[in-house]
Amino acid sequence: SVPACCSARYNLALLAFFGFFLLYALRVNLSVALVDMVEPNTSLAKNTTSNVCPEHSSTINVPRNTTGEKYSWDADTQGWILGSFFYGYIVTQIPGGYLASKIGGKMLLGFGVFGTSVFTLLTPLAANLGVGYLIAVRALEGLGEGVTFPAMHSMWSSWAPPLERSKLLSISYAGAQLGTVVSLPLSGLICYYMNWVYVFYIFGALGVLWFFFWMWLVSDTPETHRSISHAEREYILSSLKDQLSTQKSVPWTPILASLPLWAIVVAHFSYNWTFYTLLTLLPTYMKEILRFDAQENGFLSALPYFGCWLCIILSGQIADYLREKKNLSTVCVRKCFTLIGMIGPAVFLVAAGFIGCNYALAVAFVTISTTLGGFCTSGYSINHLDIAPSYAGILLGITNSFATIPGMVGPVIAKNLTHNNTVGEWQTVFYIAASINLFGAIFFALFASGEVQDWAVSGYHLHRN
Repeated sequence: SVPACCSARYNLALLAFFGFFLLYALRVNLSVALVDMVEPNTSLAKNTTSNVCPEHSSTINVPRNTTGEKYSWDADTQGWILGSFFYGYIVTQIPGGYLASKIGGKMLLGFGVFGTSVFTLLTPLAANLGVGYLIAVRALEGLGEGVTFPAMHSMWSSWAPPLERSKLLSISYAGAQLGTVVSLPLSGLICYYMNWVYVFYIFGALGVLWFFFWMWLVSDTPETHRSISHAEREYILSSLKDQLSTQKSVPWTPILASLPLWAIVVAHFSYNWTFYTLLTLLPTYMKEILRFDAQENGFLSALPYFGCWLCIILSGQIADYLREKKNLSTVCVRKCFTLIGMIGPAVFLVAAGFIGCNYALAVAFVTISTTLGGFCTSGYSINHLDIAPSYAGILLGITNSFATIPGMVGPVIAKNLTHNNTVGEWQTVFYIAASINLFGAIFFALFASGEVQDWAVSGYHLHRN
């Protein structure tokens, strides 16, 4: 095989890594800034902090910057603000996959990040104009981010040799986890020492900067790449030659009737239920139940995603090693990794609800739960490329549309279940997430496939007539 170091395909993985890093930073920074944007007395949760756990913050006397504008948004309004992103996000998933197959993933991903960054820069202005404007801007950010994963999947269908898929995709998508890791505490510090508006200005500006590098250095296919070596181009093209379809039309009916695709849909939905519930509510849980103050909170809320990031990178290497060196079938690797990545988190999540005020254990369990979830990237998450490389972007658009619903519904349901912020209420939230995860894992293990499906290769239509 062609050496990985400095190769065009690994450069693509690296640039994509930074792109997804920024996308997630742009996505989660609002959860942190929102705490500072709201007048302390308007959030009901403040008065009803459950007194199960003792207050335990060693107060650090740092002059806290309070120059940022404050708004009187109640808990429900905040829920709408946090959820609005997903309303845009869900709309562009399938069109994103379809467009990527037509115009290529490079432009789509590039402008997706660029658009999101520009709207992020406009966030402080929108908040000043009123809550409706803020919700609109967040929904527009969602529209921009919605095309990014399908566009990337679509690019990898022409760039990733089958036996390097887990490695390359796990590197590029792991950026999302690291973006969460860095931007949670960093946004906290920016709010603390500067002013919440800078959270949006700094990350927005970085996104615009990344856009220029991406447009300059990346190309849609190995054939059109300016500086790729001849050996690498041949290696990639020959490894994919039996896997791609030259069909111009998308075989929608067989796609939608494909059971292996629905196995991915169910797994993706279930995994995201837990992921989004934690992503949006972990800071709240730590503050209201475990009574951490905001500064500790940022670093501790980031820990689980750091674990997940490490796990994604490592499990990607392991998955390809098992397929190449140990000759395990692709479907066996995908199923095992999905089972570990969904049942593991379910067990530890439920456990996290039962350890009372033991902060160290609570953080450890939530961290282990999220970390094990990283196995899913080399499980169901790149299975689209195994069953239909030519239509991977479209398939991801389909599964991600379903998988976005938990982002819209999960936090709303969780907020409704935790009105009094009691430990019992939070246990219910964790139970629901765990049972959904369990169901998804079992469904995937029963119906997933690792083979390129008949409808996804060129000859398919010829056999039919």
